[in-house]
Amino acid sequence: MTTGTRATRLFGDHFLERLQPDEQATVQQVRDLCRDTLGPQADAVSREDLFAWDTFRTLAREGVIATAFPREYGGTDARQALRIRLIEELGRVCSTSASMITGTDLSSRAIVAGASEALRREIVPRLCTGELQAAFALTEPGAGSDVRGLSTTIRREGGRYLVTGRKKFITRASTADWFAVVGRAEDDPSVFIAVLMPRDAKGFHIGAEVGKLGWFGVPISSLEFDAVEVPASHRLGAEGDGFSLAQDALLRARIGHAAMALGRAIGAVEIASRYASDRTVFGKREGEHQGVQWMLADMVTQIEASRALLALTADKYDAGASDVSIFASMAKLQATDLCMKVVTDALQLTGGRGYLRDFPLERFFRDAKLNQIGEGASEVHKTVIGRDLMRRAPLAERNPCLRDGPLTDY
Repeated sequence: MTTGTRATRLFGDHFLERLQPDEQATVQQVRDLCRDTLGPQADAVSREDLFAWDTFRTLAREGVIATAFPREYGGTDARQALRIRLIEELGRVCSTSASMITGTDLSSRAIVAGASEALRREIVPRLCTGELQAAFALTEPGAGSDVRGLSTTIRREGGRYLVTGRKKFITRASTADWFAVVGRAEDDPSVFIAVLMPRDAKGFHIGAEVGKLGWFGVPISSLEFDAVEVPASHRLGAEGDGFSLAQDALLRARIGHAAMALGRAIGAVEIASRYASDRTVFGKREGEHQGVQWMLADMVTQIEASRALLALTADKYDAGASDVSIFASMAKLQATDLCMKVVTDALQLTGGRGYLRDFPLERFFRDAKLNQIGEGASEVHKTVIGRDLMRRAPLAERNPCLRDGPLTDY
């Protein structure tokens, strides 16, 4: 990996300065990787929706994949405070690269938290190096954001489980060696069970890859389970832990979505502001027009505010704070909606060039939408946040500006 002269970044390193020296070095390593390899290759990766093996192998070789796993199994046990910086850097140039990290989070959490020690010793070290891949099979044709709507059933028969049902929109299904599958207990639908299933399990069918708008390089497929046998030793956690394992995996993935979206928004501002510096319109540089400056000012201000919220969320995760789930919803909602707006406005500022296939903002625009949908759509997170607020409001400290008694007495 080459390292050239490092120019000053448009967005400051105030969040990087909060990290430990070794963590800062890891961020710089990924920055160099983005500058020298992943950024220049991003356009080629986005030309066709085939799994980007070269990108994945590069991330594995450089140890980025291993940041999702504990040290005792060959990982680096990276804090979320570090991982959001890494994902932001990757998202700034290549959604494919960033999504390989967020996708790893989904399956890795379920395996590390729920698999037996023997399975962890067998599988996790090879996941760290990229020798193996795992996928997280949760979403179904009739259940996405609503995990409690799952219809896949898992039945216990002696020393095995039988899995029957369908999954949809499963990232990396076509390349995964192992699948963390979540379903309902057949004899008690209120109980959720998670199992770890090998790719070659009898009765397990992986559907064809399906076309999509963006995020090329990480294909999605459907899955079908026809009474697939899974040894009881491959259960993840206890019976009934399936829901909590899924929620924990989704929590980390939501934080990752926010970081990826902010990285892309940062990249969009970098591109649009450079274009506004080069482009002459009505006798002066585009960036000298007040209207353009105001658009860019809104972008930068909101991005920095969103980065601060995400940094707080990562700190809460690392500290095990009880309210981290709500903060993850807020961070994802804010960052992903903001990214869609920033990329749209950046494309508008660059005019016809921004719409060209060869211009990076065209790819940024296509990639931005999925962050608003995956791991809980924006509207779902608004509902979650609003419900939590109204649950706490009646018990919260009363604002001292109010008189005693019901507010309806005013």
